Amino acid sequence: MGETAVSTTPLRYSGDGQSFCGQLACPQVSGKVPGILIFAEAPGVGPHVIRRAAALARLNCVALAADVHGDGRVFDDPTSMRAHIDWLKSQPERLALRLQASLQALAEVPQVDTERMLVIGYCFGGWCALELARTGAPLKGVGVFHGALIPTQANTANRIQGKVLVCSGAADPLVPAAQITAFTDEMSAAGVDWQVHLYGGTGHGFTSPEAGSNPRPGFGYSASADRRSWAALSLFLNETFDMGKTDGICE
Repeated sequence: MGETAVSTTPLRYSGDGQSFCGQLACPQVSGKVPGILIFAEAPGVGPHVIRRAAALARLNCVALAADVHGDGRVFDDPTSMRAHIDWLKSQPERLALRLQASLQALAEVPQVDTERMLVIGYCFGGWCALELARTGAPLKGVGVFHGALIPTQANTANRIQGKVLVCSGAADPLVPAAQITAFTDEMSAAGVDWQVHLYGGTGHGFTSPEAGSNPRPGFGYSASADRRSWAALSLFLNETFDMGKTDGICE
């Protein structure tokens, strides 16, 4: 049996008075399939999350690598990128509108089963995924990969409707052990079905080969943690959606 054919195309949508352009990956299958929203690292929708979208489409999901910056912008200057991210974080209501607009864009794709939607994110995008879930969005699950776990607004975990998967590096300076403990305590108190996978000797950005050349301690790609976290996500998808096909590798 051959691999599922996939098409990837730009998807334009709007929200918060802004035009956005994400990348939509669809499997060439009939009928409704789960929809997965993907939030990218801080620079924006780049090769890494586009590959992830295609890999998820090969698992028979519709996947949207969502744009939260506007007009599909991808930052290449760290200073302007950080200023923009700080601006977004300082206005959680506006950020929520952008995240919700991305979910609505996914829900409007005809192939998507809106009763089976999930969000994942990487680094800044992982934080965004949790922020969207904390709004009470109709999600069956949330996947966070080396993303910060501190909310913009406290006491919102009880709004999370789906299960939560967190994959983090034990040597990640941006997600220290104390932050993980506080997060798991919060999720448990709210009755959320959560799981955390912690990878020893692994730093921030471990899923992205593009991060492999980062010379800073506690940062960089890890092939083993990438494989393990992808396997964890595959099992999470199968548990959440009963998909039956979870042996794909993101390449």
